[in-house]
Amino acid sequence: MVTSLPNLLTLSRIVVIPLVVATFYFDGAAPRWAACGLFVAAAVTDWFDGYLARTRNQVSSLGRFLDPIADKLLVASVLFMLAAFQRVSVFSVLPAAVILLRELLVSGLREFLAEVRVGMPVTRLAKWKTGIQMVALPVLLVGDAGPIFLDTRVLVLTTPLLGETCLWVAALLTLVTGWDYLRAGLEHMHANPSPPKAPEQRDTRPASTGAE
Repeated sequence: MVTSLPNLLTLSRIVVIPLVVATFYFDGAAPRWAACGLFVAAAVTDWFDGYLARTRNQVSSLGRFLDPIADKLLVASVLFMLAAFQRVSVFSVLPAAVILLRELLVSGLREFLAEVRVGMPVTRLAKWKTGIQMVALPVLLVGDAGPIFLDTRVLVLTTPLLGETCLWVAALLTLVTGWDYLRAGLEHMHANPSPPKAPEQRDTRPASTGAE
């Protein structure tokens, strides 16, 4: 059901996207912290909707469909806005692109494997990637409005630097997990060179008259 609590939590992650995007058009520390809070709240719902769906036996096809889409839309929109508003350095646009391309790759692989009725389990390394990514993005949303964590003669660890470091780590794990998923997908492609055929149905339509 659409109105079940797990599905409502999933939908809330989609609803929050325009609110996070809107904060980029306001100056000051408050909008940045608001964006961080909204993102963290959305990330928390990602855990709760799955937990509630399992414990309440409310797992649904709609929820399985919307959950990964909501996650990807939220992450993609934040990465895009950070790059568009130059809230990350030029070099950190690269890991952002890697993360986005990996999401497209995995989505395509999941669609193919669904056709051949093969599941793609989430690996432990992929969970680590997601965790580090979910730390990097809210930190980058705060950006210059955040504190300085370390200030020495050798290194000044600011909030943007911490966020970009986590983003690079997440991108490296993205490459590893993306390759693992691609390799698994290619193995199934070789094992299933053609998709399963749909059962034949008798054509009961009238013959075409060529007037279309």
